[in-house]
Amino acid sequence: MKNWDAIVVGAGIIGLSLAIELQKQGLGVLVVEKGEPGREASWAAGGMLCDFAAETPPELRELATASARMYPEFVRELEDESGLKIDLRSEGTLVFLESHLDSLQEQRLQSSYSLPAPLGELESAFRIPDATAPHFTPLYIKERSVDPRHLTVAAIAGARHRGIDFWSGDHVVAVEMASGKASGVRTNKTQFAAGLVVNCAGAWAGQMGPHPFPTRPVKGQMLCVAMPEKELVRHVVRTPNVYLIPRSDGRMLIGATAEEAGFDKQTVPETIEKLRQAAIDLVPRLADARILEAWAGLRPGTPDGLPILGATPTAGYFVATGHFRDGILLAPVTAKVMAEMMTGQAPQIDVSKFSAGRFNS
Repeated sequence: MKNWDAIVVGAGIIGLSLAIELQKQGLGVLVVEKGEPGREASWAAGGMLCDFAAETPPELRELATASARMYPEFVRELEDESGLKIDLRSEGTLVFLESHLDSLQEQRLQSSYSLPAPLGELESAFRIPDATAPHFTPLYIKERSVDPRHLTVAAIAGARHRGIDFWSGDHVVAVEMASGKASGVRTNKTQFAAGLVVNCAGAWAGQMGPHPFPTRPVKGQMLCVAMPEKELVRHVVRTPNVYLIPRSDGRMLIGATAEEAGFDKQTVPETIEKLRQAAIDLVPRLADARILEAWAGLRPGTPDGLPILGATPTAGYFVATGHFRDGILLAPVTAKVMAEMMTGQAPQIDVSKFSAGRFNS
C-alpha cells in the first residue's frame, strides 16, 4: 500500500490550500473527499473578502487582516500554477448599517470608512432612500471579492500540477492509529497510510473519529443573475437584508440566508424570491435581471462562531474546520499557519484560542 506524508480530509478551499502548502514544504500529500472536490461550501460561497472591524469577531481580526493581505499573491500563484484566470476584484464594498448606532459610533465609523464620493456617483443605479425611509449609514471598505468557483477550480488544477493525489467519492470514517499516533485514515471502502492527518471536512468534520468536533451545517440560500448591464453595480454591497456581489463578466450573486436546517441543501422558491426582491428594492433595474441559478450551501458552524484550528489529542492528527462565513477569506492564512504547525515550525500567528480544546468543558 502506498504511503503519503500527509492526508488532507476534505477538498474545499481550506483543504486544497493546505494541501498545496504542505507540498511546498516537501511532503507527499493525498486529498480525500467524500464527493466531488470543491463542490460543497466553497462552491456555494459568495467570495467577499471581508476585513471590517465592525463585523469581524475581535478574535478573528488578526487572522482576517493577515489573510486579506495575502490574497493578491495567493491568487497570482494559483493562476500561474493552474493556467486559469481568477476573478479577483478590488472595487471595494459599500456597507449599510442600520440606524441603531449611537451618534458617536456613527461618527467614528464614518471617519474610518468614509465614502470616497457621493453615493449617487459611486452607484448611480441605487435607489437613494428619501427622508422618511429607515435610515442606514453608508460606509466604504477597501476590501476585495473573489469568485470562489474560479478559485476552487484553479486550486484543484494547481494541486494536481504539483503532483498532489486525490481520492474522491468516499467518506472518511476514522483516523487510524498505531502506538497512539495517527497512521492514516479509514474510509467506507479502503484505508490510506500517512503519519500526518488533517481534518478539513467542514460541516462534516465531526463525523469522523476519534474526536467529535462540534461542527454543524448552517444553510445559506442564494441566487445568481445576469445584470441588464455589465457594470450596473460595481461595488460589493452589504445591507442588513441582502448582499450583492458583482462579477467582472456581468453576473451578480444575491444572498444569503443563515438557517439551522441540518444537511438540507434544497432551495425554497419563496426564500429566493425574497432575496431577489430585496435586491430590487435597492437597485430597481435588477427587476430586469435574468436568474441564472439558485442554490444552497452548508457553512461549517461552531458553537462560538470561530474556527477550530490546530493539533488534537492524537499525535499527528490536526484539524482546520469551522470557518463558517469566512472560509474563502481565511484560506491562505489557514494553510500557512496549519502547515507550519504540522511540520513542527512555530506558527507566525498564534492560533491557540482556536484550539479544539476550548470545547472540552
